[in-house]
Amino acid sequence: MRHPVTAEIGQRRAELAPAINEAFDNFSRAVFAEGALPEKTKQLIAVAHVTQRPHCIQRHTRLAQRKGADPHEIMEAIWVAVEMRAGGA
Repeated sequence: MRHPVTAEIGQRRAELAPAINEAFDNFSRAVFAEGALPEKTKQLIAVAHVTQRPHCIQRHTRLAQRKGADPHEIMEAIWVAVEMRAGGA
């Protein structure tokens, strides 16, 4: 079981290493900005990512939904990740 992510943990991380935290936040914003791929697609990729962190999956699922992803698209993205992970095993 992973330790739950809280606002306090994020705040402490920013206090202990503010420059690195800011650089990571800027990197994250740049990665998810509209580009060759629309943000909805990027969020679907993030939903299906292989780190398997429940907090991240929930957050990116909400963001994908805000960008118009429907439950079918989200489930299909998850199945792609499942298939890729199974192939690696």
